[in-house]
Amino acid sequence: MSQAPSPAEITAHFREQGMFCRTLGSPFMAALCEMMARDIEEEGPVADLVRGWPGNPRRDALSLRVAGFLHHSVLTGAAAELAGAYPGRAASWTMERVWPIARDWLAANCAAAHAFLVSPPQTNEVRRSIALLPGFLQLAGLHPGPMHLLELGASAGLNQNWDRFSYQTGSWSRAGSSGVRIETDWNGPPPEHLDAEVRIASRAACDQSPIDIRDPAQALRLKSYVWPDQAERLTRLDAAIALARETGVTVDTADAAEWLAAKLAARPDTGLTVIYHSVFLQYPPAEVRRALLEMTVAAGGAATPQRPLAWLCFEPGAFFQGPDQVGINPNDFITYLRVWPGGAESRLLCSDGHVTRAAAT
Repeated sequence: MSQAPSPAEITAHFREQGMFCRTLGSPFMAALCEMMARDIEEEGPVADLVRGWPGNPRRDALSLRVAGFLHHSVLTGAAAELAGAYPGRAASWTMERVWPIARDWLAANCAAAHAFLVSPPQTNEVRRSIALLPGFLQLAGLHPGPMHLLELGASAGLNQNWDRFSYQTGSWSRAGSSGVRIETDWNGPPPEHLDAEVRIASRAACDQSPIDIRDPAQALRLKSYVWPDQAERLTRLDAAIALARETGVTVDTADAAEWLAAKLAARPDTGLTVIYHSVFLQYPPAEVRRALLEMTVAAGGAATPQRPLAWLCFEPGAFFQGPDQVGINPNDFITYLRVWPGGAESRLLCSDGHVTRAAAT
């Protein structure tokens, strides 16, 4: 049995997460993580809440779980005083006003917070679809026939509608059929095959703990993990949820390896099958990641021009480091594509986890 992390290790995680939040444009979350770190050091209610955490606080995004509980309390109306001080509710916010209220709320609702922390954060960040788009367009250009989509770790399944989103950058755009608009700071050439017709014949997705956005309570929980001072993300999430409800998106509750094995065994005799995922690989155990890769490569070995296969993902750069993968920062996120027959590989994009900027390669 692994040893529980020390308070110093947990505090370091909270401060590191605060740094990430500041880099990704959330001064509120940066300040909140710092106050929670100080509270742990001062043996306050956050220390009580996270003491004896059974896992790795960084991998488990422990700080985001606590912050998510606070935001959830605001969104549900349970913490009315806190809501009045939060971004989006107050005319202006200051952490000097927010934190004493938040601290008292955590102290008074420790049991509810403990229950909330059991589940991992899920944001189903739809802006990640613009990181996957160059791969999908390249595949549509290579294989203009029907496309069958298989998404792993799909959360609420919002990114199943990637082809219906509108995309806008300073140098290129692609119109969609919905009100979901994806923007980012794009550097480099536009994606190839920008005007390619995408013909999706089937969509399927899985997650170990999917969020059913048809349930208002589950949709609200998903929203609670979006950072409160990022109004654009909150608005985009609302639009993506509305679209998913309209199009009838569903996500199977399943282990990714078992689900993919069954889907690959039953995949259609014609058309391109695309296995795709975004910010997923750090969650399954190493043996599951190996199984997913091995079965994908095996299925690729049996692919034909009439029945091609592709693996498209947007994942941390650490997963792509190796003796032949130079120039990768492990803190960057990489769009990777592999296509069979042939197994040709390419890195298409480098970005951050929220795709606030993107560098085409």
